[in-house]
Amino acid sequence: MTSTTLPYPAIDDHGLIGDLRTCALVAGDGTVDWFCPGRFDAPSVFGAVLDRERGGAFRIWVEGATSSQSYVPRSAVLVTRFETADGGVGEVVDFMVPDEARASQTPAESVLYRIVRAVAGDVQFSVSCLPRFDYARSVGDRVRLVQRGATQAVVFSSLERTVSLLSSAPLGLSDDSGTAVAEVLLGPGEAAAFVLATDLDEPDDWQPDVAADVERALEEALIFWHGWLARSTYRGRWADTVHRSAITLKLLTYAPTGAFLAAATAALPEEIGGARNWDYRYTWVRDGSFSARALSDLGFHEEAEAFARWVTDRLAEGPNPLGEPLDIMYRVDGTTDLVEEELPHWEGYRGSSPVRIGNGAVEQLQLDVYGEFLYSLADTEHLHSAEGQAAVGRLLDWLVEHWARPDEGIWETRGGRRDFTYSRLMCWAAFEYGLRIAPTHENAGMWAVMAHSIAGEIRTRGWDETQQAYVQSYGDGALDASILFMPVVGFTSGDDERWAGTLAAIERGLVHDGLCHRYHLGEFSDGMEGDEASFDLCTMLYYAALARSGAVEQAQKLFQGFLDHAGPTGLFAEELTPDGQQLGNYPQAFTHLGVIWVALALDAALDAAADRATADRVGVAGDPVAAR
Repeated sequence: MTSTTLPYPAIDDHGLIGDLRTCALVAGDGTVDWFCPGRFDAPSVFGAVLDRERGGAFRIWVEGATSSQSYVPRSAVLVTRFETADGGVGEVVDFMVPDEARASQTPAESVLYRIVRAVAGDVQFSVSCLPRFDYARSVGDRVRLVQRGATQAVVFSSLERTVSLLSSAPLGLSDDSGTAVAEVLLGPGEAAAFVLATDLDEPDDWQPDVAADVERALEEALIFWHGWLARSTYRGRWADTVHRSAITLKLLTYAPTGAFLAAATAALPEEIGGARNWDYRYTWVRDGSFSARALSDLGFHEEAEAFARWVTDRLAEGPNPLGEPLDIMYRVDGTTDLVEEELPHWEGYRGSSPVRIGNGAVEQLQLDVYGEFLYSLADTEHLHSAEGQAAVGRLLDWLVEHWARPDEGIWETRGGRRDFTYSRLMCWAAFEYGLRIAPTHENAGMWAVMAHSIAGEIRTRGWDETQQAYVQSYGDGALDASILFMPVVGFTSGDDERWAGTLAAIERGLVHDGLCHRYHLGEFSDGMEGDEASFDLCTMLYYAALARSGAVEQAQKLFQGFLDHAGPTGLFAEELTPDGQQLGNYPQAFTHLGVIWVALALDAALDAAADRATADRVGVAGDPVAAR
């Protein structure tokens, strides 16, 4: 068994598995290289995606074989397939089980299941497992080999937690590194199982039947995902793509609170070797609201209701120390201890440092969050309840006095506050959709006045006559793709002349080879070092805008070209380079909710075109004059 340090896989050469409390990334070569037990934002025990040598990993592979990766259809069960030169075929099946899907609870905090099996020929699997606690900062870690009835186990422990590896196959320990190792030779139809359990209540007393437990857990996982996806109302043209995005958004949900993550990872770079490496394992009000809206658009209303309650719970906690009703982001439990720090002992993905955990953007002012929340969740039963309407009323009464301030904006720039047009747009949306939620509120008249006033200000101060376009901020000619939200929230329509000019300007200035950038760094300094690629959410908004503006064929062609850049498992990161390289944290909620929105926009446009064509044919056939 070889033990050399492997090269970094592509960011999109990973599948995502999870239990709706935390998740793991599995690379296409069979390596679990990212896993934070217990909760998404907990310290990692496997972090090799950010440092191949020191991060820790759980690897299962077949020496000399080629590998490929895919999901079991309509599920979050991942299969890595190995094919050898002599015709052998083996598979590793990776999954986790949400708590609500379990027939009986395990005494562990998190459980990761791995099944190895031979599909054809004799296949020898090699296994190595070496956790590195607390982002590999822990010292004094211990490892021991124990027997649990008929099951062997290796127990890794630090001062804070334990990781137990149990197996139906014999395990051993590497003398030099304390790595758990195994060699498993399987014939056709044979299988072995591995269970990684963290923080067992009584680690020395748990004696599971590993083989039986894993098979039962696999059935539970498949039943859960098939049952959940059956709630989808989507019947459009991109069913597989839309449902994969929906499953991904669900995997980025923290079930105990209903909070959505922005992404599953920390510090994956927006530029290889660059410094734009942020921690996205938290809940932004903006990202979470849009995720909830995208799932609700597909018929998954429970997730939207849960997130609406989560946000109103934050509102009920009272203003933050700066007097704002909401922070822009939280941990999944609703706390805001997000101190940003660097991990200097890790080299970063392909040398991209610094590696950051925590996120200093929590201290920023972003006035857009109120509009995103109310637009996205305006149709939820919770916001229309007496409790919800009261929360909305208090929020809008506060916003009446506080909306007209410069802020850091949707992109969390670090170059100083500005009067961002998008922030004003979302303040307009807050009043506009708040009126739909609580139309009989005693202050509804004032909210209507505010919506009208802000709309007038945007049309005057956010408009650049020279470019014939809405621009990034008042008094500045820089373009910004966030303006593509204007038709999304109903501020303008696809046939509006001003919108046509804005879309044309964005195409000229921010779209290159069909991919859209957030802004042009030559026109606007965001206060951060380095460069970035096209931003996938902006690209999705651009395609949706094309569809709404009548350029349906162009939008469909571009959308299909973008989908061709998905990773082997159909997942997307945050950004895409011109040569098709995915960059940034992964998988990214923004991208996947954007994919859903484009598919819905294209379906609507194509259906409308088909209906018109049918009406024209019927009209011609029924008109004797036209028929002649």
